[in-house]
Amino acid sequence: MLSVNIICVGKLKEKYLQMACDEYIKRLGAFCKIKVLELNEYKVPSNPSQSHIDKCIVSEGEMILGKINSQSSYNIAMCIEGKMLSSEKLAEKFNDISLNGKSEINLIIGGSFGLSEDVKKKSDFKLSMSPMTFPHQLARVMLLEQIYRAFQINNNGKYHK
Repeated sequence: MLSVNIICVGKLKEKYLQMACDEYIKRLGAFCKIKVLELNEYKVPSNPSQSHIDKCIVSEGEMILGKINSQSSYNIAMCIEGKMLSSEKLAEKFNDISLNGKSEINLIIGGSFGLSEDVKKKSDFKLSMSPMTFPHQLARVMLLEQIYRAFQINNNGKYHK
């Protein structure tokens, strides 16, 4: 069974978002081993300088890199400059990953300032949800929903129709 890890910086603060994530995690249990790894946000002042932001991105990137193994997993960085895929193409991507011998997929959501260049370089693929900007915490719910949809597509489920 494929293992799917959502590696993300920060904890969900809103109960309704946590409930939505919990529902998709429960549904995904039928298709994969799903895990959400929440990493602590790097603390910055309320009006951070560019140097604070740069230090934050690097520090969070180091924490993320400590959680991924590029040898045994397929790593997908969620970033605005990534490629946009339809739900069907994401399903194909997951299929291709498992057919090519990878048993673990890490989907990486950075902190509010984004992902470090080191994390992007270590990633096998860069994925963008949209050219629009979404609240950082909503991205996790949207990603879990799309992962669930991809598994439904690959298993000819009714959810996608």
